[in-house]
Amino acid sequence: MDDHQEEAPEKVKLFGMWASPYVLKVKWALSIKGVEYEYVEEDLRNKSDDLLEHNPVHKKVPVLLYRGKPVAESDVIVEFVDEAWSYRGGRILPDDPHERAMARFWVRFVHDKLSPPIWKWFTAAPSEGQEAALGAAVEQLQVLEDLLALGGKDFFAGESVGLVDLSLGALAYVIPMYEEIIGVRMVTEERFPSLSAWMGRFLDSPPVKDHPPPVERLKPSCLLLGNQITFAFCRRRRGASVSADMKEWRMT
Repeated sequence: MDDHQEEAPEKVKLFGMWASPYVLKVKWALSIKGVEYEYVEEDLRNKSDDLLEHNPVHKKVPVLLYRGKPVAESDVIVEFVDEAWSYRGGRILPDDPHERAMARFWVRFVHDKLSPPIWKWFTAAPSEGQEAALGAAVEQLQVLEDLLALGGKDFFAGESVGLVDLSLGALAYVIPMYEEIIGVRMVTEERFPSLSAWMGRFLDSPPVKDHPPPVERLKPSCLLLGNQITFAFCRRRRGASVSADMKEWRMT
């Protein structure tokens, strides 16, 4: 039997949740490789036995089931998809070992250095570090702006969507939502010309068109969260204690 013989569509299954940018990243990767799969929508407040069985450590989405074997964590899944279907579709990771290492480096940069201040900017009250978070986010965005400008290509690794683009991709639609809710621009063409152009190209790329971000469905939830943050801040100012679980809504 040919090693590259296709598995039946039911042999590949993706457990996800509609609002998760990590699930969307995996969908984009599967689209790049042209992989058919069964999608299972999870209720994260009432997780299925299948999800808990296939991801007993983290108990969260996404989980990819391939030939009955689970693969968890979005970054791991994306690399697995690129390797398992290396013979088809576009390459997500570069062929060159050093370029692959650098792609992984920038993925960690997005997770560790960029996403936290953007999330804090959205969730902090004006007098509780929001401006400082904006400054920190802009500083890290400038690093990516310089990287894109230096490369001179449409995407971070070349002329098509790759690993770094997928990891940064959620911010291409999340940042504009945050800007609209807060009323402050973070990414402008004047400040970040290369990054702004990249955002447009990424949102217009084939994998994103195959699985567009659910922006209109997300907006009410983000607006509600913004109102809850403001309410919580006002209550704290009056000395009341407020607890809220925002983990389900973290989008970066």
